[in-house]
Amino acid sequence: MLKFLKGVVGGSGAGLKDLPYNIGDPYPSAWGSWSHFRGTSKDDGSPVSIFSLSGSNPQDGHLAAGRNGVKRLRTVRHPNILSFLHSTEVESFDGSSSKVTIYIVTEPVMPLSEKIKELGLEGTQRDEYYAWGLHQIAKAVSFLNNDCKLVHGNVCLSSVVVTQTLDWKLYAFDVLSEYDGANATATGPMLQYEWLVGSQYKPTELAKCDWATIRKSPPWAIDSWGLGCLIYEIFSGMKLGKTEELRNTASIPKSLLPDYQRLLSSMPSRRLNTSKLIENSEYFQNKLVDTIHFMEILSLKDSVEKDSFFRKLPNLAEQLPRPIVLKKLLPLLASALEFGSAAAPALTALLKMGSWLSAEEFSLKVLPTIVKLFASNDRAVRVALLQHIDQFGESLSAQVVDEQVYPHVATGFADTSAFLRELTLKSMLILAPKLSQRTLSGSLLKYLSKLQVDEEPAIRTNTTILLGNIASYLNEGTRKRVLINAFTVRALRDTFSPARGAGVMALCATSSYYDMTEIATRILPNIVVLIIDPDSDVRSKAFQAVDQFLQIVKQYNEKGNAEDTSGAGSLGISSMPGNASLLGWAMSSLTLKGKASDQAPVATANSVTAASTTASTASSGLIETPSTAPVHRVSSSADFADQPMPPSPTSTDGWGEIENGIHEEHDSDKDGWDDIEPLDEAKPSPALANIQAAQKRPVSQPVSQPKPQASTSLRPKSTVKAAKDEDDDLWGSIAAPPPKSASRPLNVKTAGAVDDDDPWAAIAAPPPTTKAKPLSAGRGRGNRAAAPKLGAQRINRTSSTGM
Repeated sequence: MLKFLKGVVGGSGAGLKDLPYNIGDPYPSAWGSWSHFRGTSKDDGSPVSIFSLSGSNPQDGHLAAGRNGVKRLRTVRHPNILSFLHSTEVESFDGSSSKVTIYIVTEPVMPLSEKIKELGLEGTQRDEYYAWGLHQIAKAVSFLNNDCKLVHGNVCLSSVVVTQTLDWKLYAFDVLSEYDGANATATGPMLQYEWLVGSQYKPTELAKCDWATIRKSPPWAIDSWGLGCLIYEIFSGMKLGKTEELRNTASIPKSLLPDYQRLLSSMPSRRLNTSKLIENSEYFQNKLVDTIHFMEILSLKDSVEKDSFFRKLPNLAEQLPRPIVLKKLLPLLASALEFGSAAAPALTALLKMGSWLSAEEFSLKVLPTIVKLFASNDRAVRVALLQHIDQFGESLSAQVVDEQVYPHVATGFADTSAFLRELTLKSMLILAPKLSQRTLSGSLLKYLSKLQVDEEPAIRTNTTILLGNIASYLNEGTRKRVLINAFTVRALRDTFSPARGAGVMALCATSSYYDMTEIATRILPNIVVLIIDPDSDVRSKAFQAVDQFLQIVKQYNEKGNAEDTSGAGSLGISSMPGNASLLGWAMSSLTLKGKASDQAPVATANSVTAASTTASTASSGLIETPSTAPVHRVSSSADFADQPMPPSPTSTDGWGEIENGIHEEHDSDKDGWDDIEPLDEAKPSPALANIQAAQKRPVSQPVSQPKPQASTSLRPKSTVKAAKDEDDDLWGSIAAPPPKSASRPLNVKTAGAVDDDDPWAAIAAPPPTTKAKPLSAGRGRGNRAAAPKLGAQRINRTSSTGM
């Protein structure tokens, strides 16, 4: 017989050692003779609750009732009934006496009386939470009475437990039995273990054991009485001592009082059915009950109802009990978003609720859902994630960002929606610090290279700003390959004036990453041209940048040649570090309409320094303004001879090295710079025509009679050679024009030949006036006098040795 009962209980082993759970600390209270312990699973450490009941005699009535409770709990399933996990029965011997213990393992719960003390709710929030809890217990009782035709027999404060999500659940099924009112031949007691119920909880007919009256009463009569006892206990804050105390209704809410009185009717047939209580009670009509109920049946709602609900939820959540929101609503909302039943506006409510959690809880309860949402194909969800990325981006680990988040976010770079491209771009300010160097160089910079030529001016501007902000996360080789090309070749030549201004400020913010050669030959020549930019804001930024970089060069010069080699690469102005705080987003592409050439700068919402707010309309011809200044100029000065340019690694990010504005022929990889015109092909603006003419003017020495055809005869023979002359002659743009005299000019072969042999010829001292015949041809220098044929004569030389 004992073996049979053990089989019914469903024990999985012969002893406690076979229980796959660890028993922890006990709770101070439990129903009846049971003990309630905290516990954990031996497999994964997940929390559980363990209930135990002991008896010295295997035939003890308490043990028999306990076995009944185990059987009922295992077979009856409902969302508001305690979830059964495992059970076993252990018999131990102590000398001549034996001890039998029944163990039940359930989901983790704690007694309702203990949870009420822990929460400490008061006023309206307390009443709302009690209403929600009573609503759940009423549904459990209604399920037992109306659907299963079962009678619980002892609904009270001790028979209710609370889950980790603050749901109330009914347990203590030791007395539970079938309702046999339809059986006219039944004569014995309907509740076999009714003696376990305290006398204060028994209605009159049960206290008298009037089974005939009980069988004639509806199935809910006994449990409706018990529900009334539960209502009294939770609102009075004390356990029921005797039945007469139920008449004290001072603590019962007025909206619940009529239903409370009907539940405790002296006539069993007139007691309120719990199903009617759920449907009609005014007490259950409150914000918390309605909100949780909507979330539980969310899949049955249409899109309009969902959208309206989730837009109101953030403000509604502030009015609800905070513990209920965090432990009940938040998990429901996260689950709804994860499985697609919630609309995109629900993300705002999720993040607002998540902001009330600690950092550790946020990582456990909210971040996993957010990471899964990045894989969503719903554009509205993707936009919502990117708009709020500043609220959760810092909590994401580098590994999660690099492996799970970025691959999905990167699809927005090529999206047809300009708004989504811009949001994706801005999100990189949060995500880039967590990306690996492989992802930064191999993926992100390729996308940014394309965005720098995007059709939206604001996106081009913000791409430049982003590059300035994330420069510190790039390795040294990538910075040298990318930054100057991106800022000078593209940003400073953009037709949109805020984009040019952003390029200037990006160069300033990253000044610590450039060496002296780059500053002198690649940065300053491009910035100086912008001091005559049509836009006043760009001109102002250009003047500031020129002052800053000149100050850097001056500091470098003062340190001396001994410190140049070690300190030049990292020298910069301390007030302009290469950090992200210097550059703010310029504008939103939503406010821009039309082509770039028609754009006026848009007022900046959150810009720090990078955007123009009063700039004039950008002209399509502005991109040609800085083209007269060479980008890559190689200095022949001895001061920079010991600082060679670092070799550039293979380009994988869309920014390759461009020498004199012309791609190398052997470079077959398309790196995003194919659209850049050679610098010497751009047409100069009228304002710079004189400067350009001065740069191309050949250098000649004064002679007695100048010829009108001198300027024509001295013009270089090829454009490639002319470009080399300009690069070699650093002083050509400021050289003084040849003085007017009666002397005849020398017959120079080409300016290129002069510069190739003597870089100082442009500033050499003029030769004394003689009557020597000019050279007609030969391999000598063009500005060297011919030697007399006879006698030891003094030879006048104007080469670099004359310096």
